[in-house]
Amino acid sequence: MSTSTQPKTPTAKGPEEWFDGDVYFNSYYAGQEPSRVRLNLVRFTPGAHTAWHTHAVGQTLHVTEGAGFVQSRGQELIELRPGDTVHTPAGEWHWHGAAPDQFLSHLALWEAPAGDEPETVWGDKLTADEYPSARKD
Repeated sequence: MSTSTQPKTPTAKGPEEWFDGDVYFNSYYAGQEPSRVRLNLVRFTPGAHTAWHTHAVGQTLHVTEGAGFVQSRGQELIELRPGDTVHTPAGEWHWHGAAPDQFLSHLALWEAPAGDEPETVWGDKLTADEYPSARKD
């Protein structure tokens, strides 16, 4: 086996059922067996964010640009800035996305599970009270 460049993929728009607002991603790496590593660059427009979701083997985000948030269900809201790296453990319901007035770009790193289990399970979209711009604090 020798070193090789990865095939380039076009930018894709995130599906409406997974995201509120406009989200775009580039798939940079999908490891070949035995590797199950995945790496995407994800770009959120201001206010755009994911629905609640879980990852079978967890997920690590590294913020490259902008400002945003990540939150696990029932936990404190974490503000994200360039250079921040956060990890969400396997099976933990969470969401992440841009601040209301800022773009957000992050690298998303995760592993596909062994077997037939889905990589990501998508749940409900956030309610108006769950996204920080709608809070009345």
